[in-house]
Amino acid sequence: MDYCVFIHTNQKQIVGALVSAWSMRRNSAHAERFKVRFVYHNDYPLLHEREGQLYLRDGVKRRWFNNDLQAFTPLRFTPPGLMNYTGHAVVVDPDVFAVGDVWELLTRDMSDKAVLCRTRSSRKGETGGCLATSVMLLDCARLTHWKFAEQFNEMFEFKRDYKKWICLQTEPRHTIGLIGHEWNSFDRLNDDTRMLHNTKRRTQPWKTGLPVDFRPPETFRWLPPRGWVQRIRRTLFGEYGLMGHYSPHPDPGQERYFFGLLRECLERNIVTEDMLKEQMRRNHVRHDALEVLDRTPPLAPAACTG
Repeated sequence: MDYCVFIHTNQKQIVGALVSAWSMRRNSAHAERFKVRFVYHNDYPLLHEREGQLYLRDGVKRRWFNNDLQAFTPLRFTPPGLMNYTGHAVVVDPDVFAVGDVWELLTRDMSDKAVLCRTRSSRKGETGGCLATSVMLLDCARLTHWKFAEQFNEMFEFKRDYKKWICLQTEPRHTIGLIGHEWNSFDRLNDDTRMLHNTKRRTQPWKTGLPVDFRPPETFRWLPPRGWVQRIRRTLFGEYGLMGHYSPHPDPGQERYFFGLLRECLERNIVTEDMLKEQMRRNHVRHDALEVLDRTPPLAPAACTG
């Protein structure tokens, strides 16, 4: 069977994606048995052809902008087709970093499920609501109905709601199983963490101090007026107007972990200093990244290498 880890990304998150890929190989005792592939936003012209067009998102019509921080997220539905609908794939966001061995997830018994992922809720075992597709294990042979181009275009025909799609609410629920939260640990780094997800965009460690460049939701189930305020803000001041700046991560250990991995990427020429400076110039990486690297201690060796 073929095994592959897919990291979907755009240029704004390319440094995170490269660090993520390194973490997958660094922390696996079986790195030679799986591939790591990137799914680049720029490689999909159909995304760019929809620039400025209206699409359906959580019941609201919004405009598609390719410059948004998370314009790559629909690409998490491409791996089955890229694998020719065979084998097992793990697909992750570019802000997900392996702490444990991804091979354990790639080779998990899926018990006839097509997808394994966690709930968005912090309560383990909860089966309702939105599922977190930011880390998924896929049995590609069971996902032949995932036709990315067709399904992406349906959002602009108002036949498919982005929120329902991204939460797997368009999938038969009996085909989806749950994994432990440790495989998609939302901003929690502890002894149980197998994959760390810096999911709170405002506190991503490599973005501190930069102007916010992501679009918040406009609908809120429990606080509708907040959605109205967001619409007014967007109308008067633009997509990112009054959004402020990225904040420091509240857990210094997560900053140290990311920059420890980035330091190793620089040592191995996975990321170059020139590339890092260019990403800083483009406001994709915090402007003091080199200073943070200088004060970041080396990581302990990966458990799989002793």
